[in-house]
Amino acid sequence: MKILLLGSGGREDALAWRLSQCGSCEELHVAPGNPGMARWADEVHALDLSDLAATVQLAKGIDADLVVVGPEAPLVAGLADLLTEAGIPCFGPGKGAAMLEGSKSFTKRICDDAGIPTASYCETASVEAAMAALDRFGIPVVIKADGLAAGKGVTVAMTREEAEEAVREAGDAPLVIEEFLDGEEASLFALCDGSSVQFLASAQDHKRVGEGDTGPNTGGMGAYSPAPVLTDALAEQAMREIVAPTAQWLEQQGMAYRGVLYAGLMLTAEGPKLIEYNVRFGDPECQAIMPRIAGDLAAALLAVAKGDLGSAEAIELEDAHVMTIVVASKGYPASATKGGAIHGIEAAEEEGAIVFQAGTSRNDDGQLVANGGRVLNVTAAGESLADARDAAYAALGRIEFADGFSRRDIGWRELGRDRTDRT
Repeated sequence: MKILLLGSGGREDALAWRLSQCGSCEELHVAPGNPGMARWADEVHALDLSDLAATVQLAKGIDADLVVVGPEAPLVAGLADLLTEAGIPCFGPGKGAAMLEGSKSFTKRICDDAGIPTASYCETASVEAAMAALDRFGIPVVIKADGLAAGKGVTVAMTREEAEEAVREAGDAPLVIEEFLDGEEASLFALCDGSSVQFLASAQDHKRVGEGDTGPNTGGMGAYSPAPVLTDALAEQAMREIVAPTAQWLEQQGMAYRGVLYAGLMLTAEGPKLIEYNVRFGDPECQAIMPRIAGDLAAALLAVAKGDLGSAEAIELEDAHVMTIVVASKGYPASATKGGAIHGIEAAEEEGAIVFQAGTSRNDDGQLVANGGRVLNVTAAGESLADARDAAYAALGRIEFADGFSRRDIGWRELGRDRTDRT
């Protein structure tokens, strides 16, 4: 089949790498792509993803059998609906279901209706109302922007001062104020074809920019898969109590969900509780998951898009641990430095790693340079998480990027865990 993969980040580079290896993928087209994705694609197309009509026209022009949407913004804007109307299968939910990520309050109301375990909350649309909510919830408290925020719209305030600062910065924008849940976070990924759901994989992200999970939130500084803290029993419970009821509610409301459903979970003493949903693969979690996937992923994604997941072979996972380390430009997550030269990717991959590219481009001389906040994703597998970590950091050591930085402690919590003290 001919596949059109949309996006230009590290997540899409990992998807392109994996899809290009599938027997059912005859041609892989990417748009707008990046220099890393060009390694796997048959053709790279210039495209403004905010131009939905042009995106549909491109899919028609190449006679695409499947469109895989990487980022969330086109889905929230309704791209999948337009592709469906054009008769082109799309891996990604329609506009209605994509509001799971497009609006935190929408997701909270589903939790209320479907009895899905989550934090108690209130919605506010003014500084005055948000300040009053802080009095209600106390400290610590979680403050979330209601709309899309590229993974950085959440403040976990540990002091009143932090909370009030977050509220003032938001102004009178809609917010969701939540109780603070005590536990450990994990990410669960499931495939949903509209009526049925299938567990795919678990992962654990590192959101904070600094080591020891300190500093401001980012889009993610590293990840590993699987996340042992999300045991088989807890994953089954989350699928039963959180993911399946969500898919059922959406189907009943005429918003059947077709795509990957990414549930951010807090593993509390009472069991898994939903923090939030994302309607696409996580970034950098996707980079850690793709090397674990065996079989024909492309065929499975097409079956999901057609509402027939049961007809595809179940996706199996390699018995391996994978770690991804994000290399970001200095200044990230605020104002990242651009234009810095990057060398050594080939040397890093000679160590057995895969270096997925995110914020990269080529300058007029053809030199690979940084062109964004998160620039590279150094990914390696091992028989244990410690092996994967050692391999990833060894490969990272071969990369020359003077304007870059990375955390040196990805996986620190799991690697330091007492094996007898796991939920």
